[in-house]
Amino acid sequence: MAVPAFIGDEITASAWRLIGVRATAAEAGGAAAAFDAAIGNDELLLITAACAAELDSERLDAALRQAHPLILIVPDAANRRAPPDLAREVDRVLGIEQ
Repeated sequence: MAVPAFIGDEITASAWRLIGVRATAAEAGGAAAAFDAAIGNDELLLITAACAAELDSERLDAALRQAHPLILIVPDAANRRAPPDLAREVDRVLGIEQ
């Protein structure tokens, strides 16, 4: 079984390491390099919303549309930035916003 990868701040990365995830703590401005390194090598990539916000939006959108690797945007331990609301995004794309 493949080990998932995580990209985020040091505290959140430490928590993910405790459960066996290969975690990378991205320094400020280092999310893009960590993302590029992980994108081709992993089955599942977890990235905090704060680190995802540092990435080029077109690059992130293209990566999210790909089947491999599965990329999930998650909150960090301090919940500084919330990940996108997937249910709301699906409703928006389908044109059924309320």
